[in-house]
Amino acid sequence: MKELVQKLRKYEIRIRKAITTQMQGDFHSVFKGTGLEFDDVRSYQYGDDVRSIDWNVSAKGHGTFVKTYREEKEQSVFLMLDVSASQSIGTGKQQKIDVGKEICGVLALSAAQQQSQIGIICISDQKEKYIKPAKGIQQAYTIIKALNELQPKSGKTNLAAGIKLTLDIIKRRSIILLISDFIDVDYEKELGMLAKRHDLIVMQLQDVREQKIPPMGIVPILDKETGKTIWLNTSGAEFQKRYIAQYSENQSKVERICQKYQANYLAIQTNEDYVPQLVNLFRLRNRTTKRSA
Repeated sequence: MKELVQKLRKYEIRIRKAITTQMQGDFHSVFKGTGLEFDDVRSYQYGDDVRSIDWNVSAKGHGTFVKTYREEKEQSVFLMLDVSASQSIGTGKQQKIDVGKEICGVLALSAAQQQSQIGIICISDQKEKYIKPAKGIQQAYTIIKALNELQPKSGKTNLAAGIKLTLDIIKRRSIILLISDFIDVDYEKELGMLAKRHDLIVMQLQDVREQKIPPMGIVPILDKETGKTIWLNTSGAEFQKRYIAQYSENQSKVERICQKYQANYLAIQTNEDYVPQLVNLFRLRNRTTKRSA
């Protein structure tokens, strides 16, 4: 546990140094809101934008009132981590699930330093672990320890159910980071709902072994989620074509949903250093924050 925390702290320091260098110190944390939220109403004053008039309140006959807003300076941060069996694949030393856990740890430590509330829910086809949002370094350690000790009860995936569970739990608008390989079906509607209600960041974990199956003839393939073994002719041209098309469609589907609902999207390769990839995400959100300020 001590070694894991030290490792995550090193990653966090690398991220902060990279951000400081690239952004020359002008950096808005990923944990800050990117827009405005309704605060109150006040009497109309000369020079106010007529588009801000609250006609429902003004219609009551007590004068003309305008809506006032406040910047979303702080929101709760909520991590959603897919811990199903399809995540237990990796080309190098780390599997997708290991990378996902590390990213959660880095973000938890960063949130603690930013004095932001952070919580986590781990999902398969059921709730595997839930820690409600709280502030402080102890909360970060609690999340890291829970992830390190987690042994999922189920290996199956049901993203739609996991997202519905999150929507039931998190009522107030929050920053939600959803980390998954998105190897599932029929979750598009729920993902759209999550993006509309919250400030959503999607991180899709990918591994090079999934992107292309080498032609090895007829071989047994183990489905980790069902435990069943099937025999496939991996050398067949039709199989290769269908597999690549399906993989590409799965990735582009997630990207399309994120673009439609203006959610941040980041593809993370398990065999690559994810720190600069996270830096790029932070830079993107920094630019978004500047535009909405």
